[in-house]
Amino acid sequence: MTLQPSPAVCRACQSGTRLPLHISTAFQPIVDITTRSVFAYEALVRGPEGQSASWVFEQITEEAHYFFDQECRITAIRNAARLGVDTRLSINFLPNAVYDPKTCIQATLRTANEVGFPLDRLIFEVTEHESVLDQAHVRHIIDTYRAYGFTTALDDYGVGHATAQLLLAIQPDLLKLDLALIRGVEADPWRQALIRSHLGFAQATGMLVIAEGVETVEEARALAALGVTHMQGYYFARPGFETLPEVPEERFEQMR
Repeated sequence: MTLQPSPAVCRACQSGTRLPLHISTAFQPIVDITTRSVFAYEALVRGPEGQSASWVFEQITEEAHYFFDQECRITAIRNAARLGVDTRLSINFLPNAVYDPKTCIQATLRTANEVGFPLDRLIFEVTEHESVLDQAHVRHIIDTYRAYGFTTALDDYGVGHATAQLLLAIQPDLLKLDLALIRGVEADPWRQALIRSHLGFAQATGMLVIAEGVETVEEARALAALGVTHMQGYYFARPGFETLPEVPEERFEQMR
């Protein structure tokens, strides 16, 4: 799917604000345990020499949030294309940094067209780094992105600002369960029951559940037994700075 970007710009594009630093990307695989393959790579912002996301956020002023959001998308797509990503690419976005979704997506469209990255392989995750001030506006963003062929996700569900209210408001395609719900799940009947209820809700609404922060084979086995088919975390692979980490086959074998 190739769409020609519109020349329209918004007031944020014309403000002259720029980032105070260069950024780059680390990539972490999201796996499908049923096919033993990489479902998507999540693009994680990093500093120019691999500095952490928290280090990068400390450098970004409120006035630069719009350009930071734009630069993260553009950098992720360019790096993914350069590395030959042939799966889906998942990119976090700051909902409060999007003024008009049709206008603010133009740089993303231009970049994807320039490097030949298919739009239907892009996933946009609503991140919980900030409170969503206007849920109706975020739902408008989600609806607009779907019209472009993008998949949408709610990140870090179960903690912070990623609440059930936000889930009901935006109705994403993917639901990413936060590591706080995953940690120690193999020994916690309450966590197991909660995750089972999320899976039932997802099945009824057509969502796909992804478990984040899976760190041990015990957690992976317990999640698989509950019916979770898509997982992400250190157990499978750590993020790779400007590289695409491979998932060792033994990780799947150990889950049996």
